Amino acid sequence: MLMAFIAAGAVAAVAQSHPDLGALYKEAATRKGKRPIIIIPGILGSELVNERTGEKVWFRLSRSKDDDLRLPIAADTLLSRDNLVPGDIVRKLDIPVLSDVEVYQQLVNALEESGGYTAASWDDPPNDLEDRYFVFPYDWRRDNVETARILFRRVESLKKLTGRPDLKFNIIAHSMGGLVARYAAMYGDRDLPEGDPVPDWSGDEHFAKIFLFGTPNEGSADALQLLLEGFGAIRNINLPFVRDISPVELVTMPSAFQLLPHRGTFHVYDENLQLMDVDVFAPATWKKYGWSIYGADDLLSKFTEAEIGRMEEYLRVVLKRARDFHEALDVKNPGQGKIGFFIIGSDCIDTLDGVVIYRDRKRNRWVTLTRPASFRRSDGVRIRSQELNRLLLRPGDGRVTRRSLLAETLAENKRQSVLFDSAIPLTYALFICEAHDQLTGNVVIQNNLLTALVSEATK
Repeated sequence: MLMAFIAAGAVAAVAQSHPDLGALYKEAATRKGKRPIIIIPGILGSELVNERTGEKVWFRLSRSKDDDLRLPIAADTLLSRDNLVPGDIVRKLDIPVLSDVEVYQQLVNALEESGGYTAASWDDPPNDLEDRYFVFPYDWRRDNVETARILFRRVESLKKLTGRPDLKFNIIAHSMGGLVARYAAMYGDRDLPEGDPVPDWSGDEHFAKIFLFGTPNEGSADALQLLLEGFGAIRNINLPFVRDISPVELVTMPSAFQLLPHRGTFHVYDENLQLMDVDVFAPATWKKYGWSIYGADDLLSKFTEAEIGRMEEYLRVVLKRARDFHEALDVKNPGQGKIGFFIIGSDCIDTLDGVVIYRDRKRNRWVTLTRPASFRRSDGVRIRSQELNRLLLRPGDGRVTRRSLLAETLAENKRQSVLFDSAIPLTYALFICEAHDQLTGNVVIQNNLLTALVSEATK
């Protein structure tokens, strides 16, 4: 998730000493022969532009008069297209009341100024791809499998165009971009498999190292909150005439459902704070608890009659596809892949890891509590927020928990002792105290990243 940087970026960080990247990499930056890099942003991290008019629809502070961010509702999500196409990655935001808010520009600056990399174009690449970086903007609203396949084909085309069949790339992926990279590495240009997923690790021929910055490898409870409540771009508050993202827009985006917590990892509690068995990927769950399209008549009023007629089938399709996407990524066979996976994240910030569902007797409806706010049970007893803090929050970066980033699942060995197992063939993990949307701009993290990148220089 990207946009919390507006709230956090306007506040000065706690004073601390930072490494001087210019001094540390003065000589290393001149080394030649470094593998080329692909930068993959997270959700909301690519500009969206109307290909007919050239108007930038995302990110801009005000709403477009002609376009919103909704995709057309269709049971076949591949056919659900509008006039918006990806532009550049979002580098920084020009907000009048604030100084420029850096998004991915600080990462780009570190690669250029301290790493010795220069930008290159997919369409007109140089003959020598070493020491270059490519940005991979994409339509973050769409299905992540579709995006991963585009990435894979683009790399194949680039290698053919430059006559470099043996060249491998390093990937720097933030948030949801890490899911795109992982799928491309495991399945290449294949759609979601029928039946049990079996990765062929097609990405071995294209990718050497993949750096996952704050990637929700087991999903994020935050995704359900956004689908139900929308997302305010300014300090997470929905304001009139300001470019926020509404539940109307989010429900049309397959990628938003693919960020939901994976099965077996989502904690749902009843009013007595007892765990409930809730399948977040069952359409009946959404209908029962009044989630999204079932929760507000004014939401459905934003769609055409034909779209409303397709809505339930669409919801069934995107939920199933999200579940299948998760299962494809959760396959544990690390021995087959040769790619090095580096996890980079934070575990010092309270992060949502579950919800409470209770019955509001006065209004005769279900309430889904997506933040630790106090409420009254049906017997009148008040449950205080302090108690919910301990229940619903886990260490993370404010968007993604540590457990999700590591894709940690419990497993028992032959001695019956409990161990942590991961679906990711992990090479290295680094944790530092930082907010989700500022991970790529953190100088300490950049220092570690550059060390791993420039050490590959061969010339």
